[in-house]
Amino acid sequence: MSLYIYDEIDQRVVDQRVAQYRDQTQRFLAGKLSEEEFRPLRLRNGLYVQRYAPMLRVAIPYGILSSKQLRKLAHIARKYDRDYGHFSTRQNIQYNWPKLEEVPDILAELATVQMHAIQTSGNCIRNITADHFGGVARDEIVDSFVWCEIIRQWSTFHPEFNWLPRKFKIAVNGASVDRAATHVHDIGLHAVRDDKGEIGFRVVIGGGLGRTPIVGPVVREFLPWQHLLTYLEAALRVYNRHGRRDNIYKARIKILVKETGLEKFRAEVETEWAQLKDGPNTLVAEEVRRVEARFTRPAYAALPENDQALTERLATDTAFRNWHQRNVFPHKVPGYAAVTLSLKKNGIPPGDATSAQMDAVADLADRFSFGELRVSHEQNLILADVRKSDLSAVWEEAKQLGLATPNIGLLTNIICCPGGDFCSLANAKSIPVALAIQERFDNLDYLHDIGELDLNISGCINACGHHHVGHIGILGVDKNSEEWYQIQVGGNQGETRKGEIRPGVAYPGAALGKVLGPSFARAEVPDVIEDLINCYLERRDSDAERFIDVVHRIGIEPFKEAVYGKPDSKSPRRNRQLATA
Repeated sequence: MSLYIYDEIDQRVVDQRVAQYRDQTQRFLAGKLSEEEFRPLRLRNGLYVQRYAPMLRVAIPYGILSSKQLRKLAHIARKYDRDYGHFSTRQNIQYNWPKLEEVPDILAELATVQMHAIQTSGNCIRNITADHFGGVARDEIVDSFVWCEIIRQWSTFHPEFNWLPRKFKIAVNGASVDRAATHVHDIGLHAVRDDKGEIGFRVVIGGGLGRTPIVGPVVREFLPWQHLLTYLEAALRVYNRHGRRDNIYKARIKILVKETGLEKFRAEVETEWAQLKDGPNTLVAEEVRRVEARFTRPAYAALPENDQALTERLATDTAFRNWHQRNVFPHKVPGYAAVTLSLKKNGIPPGDATSAQMDAVADLADRFSFGELRVSHEQNLILADVRKSDLSAVWEEAKQLGLATPNIGLLTNIICCPGGDFCSLANAKSIPVALAIQERFDNLDYLHDIGELDLNISGCINACGHHHVGHIGILGVDKNSEEWYQIQVGGNQGETRKGEIRPGVAYPGAALGKVLGPSFARAEVPDVIEDLINCYLERRDSDAERFIDVVHRIGIEPFKEAVYGKPDSKSPRRNRQLATA
């Protein structure tokens, strides 16, 4: 497996934080700390107070878990919560019903399996996210997990960046195809090679979603790997010095970059970097090897690229073939494949997994994938190292667990935040909308005919469901104290779904969706989605032309007419929407 193994220092840091937070909690419960004093302390340990109960966000650094760790997460769900956990778009897990007084016990249990909730909230550098196919993708340039770990060690408890103007998110993509949405993070790092074949990173700064969605600009086309930390430090120093602290809505680095101007911001970072680039944080090969040595590596067998039994089943079993087409990803090692276990079964809130499912997936990981799994930012689980000869067995068992829905990259692989069912910030519920869309499109043949389509749902403008970069995005809004839903089309996180470039096909980069028009009542949303799909199917040139390709080719006006009717029409929906706009 590719899991990072703690050394003595790592473990001591986590154990000390658990003891510290236990004391802080006891003092708060005893009335010795006020709510105002306790709030930043609990946030730094991943504890929010949500609509109905506390919510604990547990870090899964760059989305990698061992089977032992997943079993611990299942145990926590059973003992301290309501028997399930929610895997989020930050590649973390959230518990929606822990008791405040029991959170120190949860953190102590997590520490026994090298896990924590440190810096999963608050104005600090959050969990570093990465391509969930890191280490196994055929288009990989560097192992993104090693570089994520280097950044994690540098950023955790960094005294200069412990109280930033606002939260800060970094994504690392180690492959040629961007599967980490690097352009919509505060800093996105995309591995590249220069003309001499030397490895470095393309640096994107100032992306983000939320109230002011921005596709981040490239600030540096090539940063030599040796200077990764010094350049990050320079950028964060500029942000820490000049970022807004008087207005929470204008505090993110994207606002600083926008208001300063790209060229001036780049110049300030370069000036700051000139003082740091050859300093103690300059990386050397020995340090990279030290971190790399803390990762275990799979003992791959020498296997043929093709498995005869697999080939025969693919030729004769349509259901298995559909699952293989959508949920199996090509592996760089002959004879192996990566498998996505879908957490998007019809009738289940996207990203939720029961304790029984988590235990069962841990068993699958032990038997079929070197005891390791990953969490994707699409809220699914991945077995990254499955022998092709085992794919049939994995499929059969995943079906029994409700984890084999063949919808990866399709409309019902919905990204969805918890919304108004849990979150105190939400304007509207997200989960019922996702479930209604899943129910409407619960026909796999129809889904496969529609083809690749990302549908994302957020319950409020904070965009935890990444609705801005969904091919179809749905945003819950408050209209006269009622829940309504705004529809966007044309967003894109900037990658191909399976990571395979098809010859002759031009793929759009990262893009923000455009709002169609006035919002809709919840009951209307499935009808609206169906109208959008019908518009796409009528206008695509071929089965290979995706929804997002058609939107970029013909614009949003035909989709707007499909939903509202033509401007001079007497469409009941158009009249009703215009009346409530």
